Amino acid sequence: MYEFNTTLDQPFDAALARVRQALADEQFGIVSEVDVQAVFRAKMEKEIPPYLILGACNPKLADRVLAAEPNAGTLLPCNLVVRASGEQTVVSFMDPVSVMGLSDSAEVGAVAAAARDKLMRVVAALEAS
Repeated sequence: MYEFNTTLDQPFDAALARVRQALADEQFGIVSEVDVQAVFRAKMEKEIPPYLILGACNPKLADRVLAAEPNAGTLLPCNLVVRASGEQTVVSFMDPVSVMGLSDSAEVGAVAAAARDKLMRVVAALEAS
């Protein structure tokens, strides 16, 4: 599967703040942010619930990937979606093992496994609160 997810019993803004903190606790910074709701509104005059695509990067892991295979930057960063679903918020994480499995490099695979472990700890932290 290409992703794993969790559903939080919190409204979007509160859940988003928790996601940002949980990522930071695992040394992931947000390097990109796409507000899909705003894009759809501006480009198509279509209203959807809050929906953000976040690009999360752990610089030490990214450095290992790029050192092993410079073109593997096309597989970075780790993307996740934070989207409103009624009164709840769904957080969906790209599975780095699936995506980086496109590379034949053993080191890239090892980094992907380490990234997945960190993201699973993010999920656990979100579910614990």
